[in-house]
Amino acid sequence: MKSTILKTFVSRFLILILNFGLVIYSTNMWGSEGKGVISIVIADLTIISFFANIFVGSSMSYFASKFKTEEILPFAYLWSVLIGVLIPVIFSFNHASEYSNYLIGLSVLSSLLAANVNLFVGQQNIKMFNLYTVLQQIVHIVFIIIIIYIIKITSVNSYFIAQISCFGVLFLMSTFQVLKHTNFKKISFSKKIGSKLFDYGWKTQLSAFLQFLNNRLSFYFLEYFKGIVSVGVFSVGIAFSEAIWTVSRSLSVVLYADVVNNKNSNEAIEKTKVSIRISFLITLLFIFTMLLIPAQVYSMIFGKDFSQTKEIVLFLSPGILAIATSNIIGYYFAGINKLRILNVKAIIGLIFTIISSFFIIPKWGIRGACVITSISYCLSSGLLFWRFYQITEFHIHDFLLSKTEINLLLNKVLKKK
Repeated sequence: MKSTILKTFVSRFLILILNFGLVIYSTNMWGSEGKGVISIVIADLTIISFFANIFVGSSMSYFASKFKTEEILPFAYLWSVLIGVLIPVIFSFNHASEYSNYLIGLSVLSSLLAANVNLFVGQQNIKMFNLYTVLQQIVHIVFIIIIIYIIKITSVNSYFIAQISCFGVLFLMSTFQVLKHTNFKKISFSKKIGSKLFDYGWKTQLSAFLQFLNNRLSFYFLEYFKGIVSVGVFSVGIAFSEAIWTVSRSLSVVLYADVVNNKNSNEAIEKTKVSIRISFLITLLFIFTMLLIPAQVYSMIFGKDFSQTKEIVLFLSPGILAIATSNIIGYYFAGINKLRILNVKAIIGLIFTIISSFFIIPKWGIRGACVITSISYCLSSGLLFWRFYQITEFHIHDFLLSKTEINLLLNKVLKKK
């Protein structure tokens, strides 16, 4: 498992670097307003993905080892197209229609790709999962270069055209790998299996959707009270948060794949604790590194509109650390099909976010959004920690790597070199 964690971490670290490169480019190319447009469209895409993920998300991973691919993949593909078209059309009645067509293309193709990638996770094919998560960044950047510098489309539309092209190419590649091991004669739509996929999927996605609202609701409050430019500025700080979370998400994916295929509960708990301490320490290191960088450097990198970036990261850092560690516990509970606690923790954070945003964001703007987001993260994470340590003993060393584990990690890194 530790070897797989290391490989996954390396791939996610590469994604982090590429993602930052993309953020830096987009802020300098299109400014705070353009970055705000990208943030809102991607936020809409994420909302749609929660509906799509009822069939293409965790349910694909969870049931991959329990049912045949031919029995679950057809549900995922059909649902991806249905939701990918229907929800953006509904959104178009309340949003400007300028980006509706892009949103449909992004929704359908990203969901189809997610079905294949999450199938790899359920099959414990973490190598393919890592490959496609890295390629999503690399291929997107390649298409941006082609569209802007060769085709000469320089508006913010080029970002979305490139992303649609990226998802399309990767879906075709991954589908070829999935279908070459598939017996087309055994493809079927079983009502019983579909019901199980839906039942597990909507429960996991309800929690994820509520957590997303905790993460993104401030975007919509900021847009309403302070305008799209403030969303662009705030989104860079959130991008830092999500970049740092690549560590915990890497560990979480590996842990989840292991837990759903592991019948030894004590072993699963110990592996969860190992993941917690790795995530805690690496996240802490990243936060300290980012806070040591002078504010002027952020302005120089992202542009003069983003002089508040260091302050945003500072206010968000307690919540960033809380989520980075509690993500691990959340995936443990999902892996053992204990989903109620995930919904409860997300609801608590969401209620706080909604109530406080009406009072704080109109007065404090971006700074208020940071404080609200950080407290919300800490509240929801605190509940997960409390529940996890009800079923196991708490020790301070759960957050500290042992000498043996440090040596093991160092040895693996040196071998890689």
